[in-house]
Amino acid sequence: MIARRKTAGAAALVAAIAVTSTSATEVGYLAPAGIPADEFPTPRRPVAPIVSPSRSAEVRRDALNEDGEIGRLLKIKPGMTVADIGAGSGYHTVRLSPRVGPTGTVIAEDVTPDYLAALAKRIEQLKLSNVKLALGEPHDPRLPASSLDAAILVHMYHEIAQPYAFLYNLAPALKPSARIGIVDQERPTPEHGTPIELLRCELAAVGYREIATYQLAGDGGYLAVFSPPDPATRKSPKDIVACENSAAAR
Repeated sequence: MIARRKTAGAAALVAAIAVTSTSATEVGYLAPAGIPADEFPTPRRPVAPIVSPSRSAEVRRDALNEDGEIGRLLKIKPGMTVADIGAGSGYHTVRLSPRVGPTGTVIAEDVTPDYLAALAKRIEQLKLSNVKLALGEPHDPRLPASSLDAAILVHMYHEIAQPYAFLYNLAPALKPSARIGIVDQERPTPEHGTPIELLRCELAAVGYREIATYQLAGDGGYLAVFSPPDPATRKSPKDIVACENSAAAR
């Protein structure tokens, strides 16, 4: 989850999970700060409140094969480095770990230290040695350059308060062949969804290119897949034009 109040920060998070021995204790900002949020246009749409680190019961999500469908459609394979952005309680993190295998890496990113501290304990209990935790900022995931083969943002895009800054600062972490998968509901942002046309507009404004959109099973919403912006033609923050708010986004 992304647009959350700041808490004690990276130092408090390290202290909170120091009792664990997992590689997830390598936590904090994994990359230097990107472009500040105030250099980007103000979004013209509401932001949903944060209500929980998990969307719904994991057994229900498993019954819909949410993880399996996302993994298949994004072609996530052993050896990849995948970011679970807005990891929350770690539903996808712990399922991505065996999918990428011992030669791969899962980076569980969130901006709420308490969520990451709880996830560190879960990772330790499950003995997942290929997971790293990353503390991000609401406008900047702070992930290493050219590190990601894929990134997933599951049922949290509507909580991003500054999508243009966030997407712009995420782009350098994506390899040229990387894929970003965004899962959300086709409903207004205050109702914990993102209308697909609004999503497409905001991604395109930063230079992302749409590859495909899929409907997930049950009430799982849609999965929209994008490729990263071309660094050679990427706009500067001041040249990004905010998408017009529509009745669907209100």
